[in-house]
Amino acid sequence: QVQLVESGGGLVQAGGSLNLSCAASGTILSYYTKGWYRQAPGNQRELVARITLSGTTTYAGSVKGRFTISRDDAKNTVYLQMNSLKPEDTAVYYCAVERPTTNWWGQGTQVTVSS
Repeated sequence: QVQLVESGGGLVQAGGSLNLSCAASGTILSYYTKGWYRQAPGNQRELVARITLSGTTTYAGSVKGRFTISRDDAKNTVYLQMNSLKPEDTAVYYCAVERPTTNWWGQGTQVTVSS
């Protein structure tokens, strides 16, 4: 019954910004570490950003200083603010709840950055 729904993706010019949202139902996000992942054609799915139960954040080196992960526990939602976007950021972005066994995944939202 757990469902993660991403929104906020779209087409943006290089240097622009997008804010992705991941709204959860069927679980309480504050109980878990959350992450944003992305996958471009021909590439592996990679971790972009992570936020722990305590609020500690981790970022991929390629996005550090440009992306910010945050949460709103009252709304049961996690966000990814993406600034200074580059064409190489183009990918499908997935929200994940990270668990000891298997992750819970959203369906993904497309982010396309034009040069």
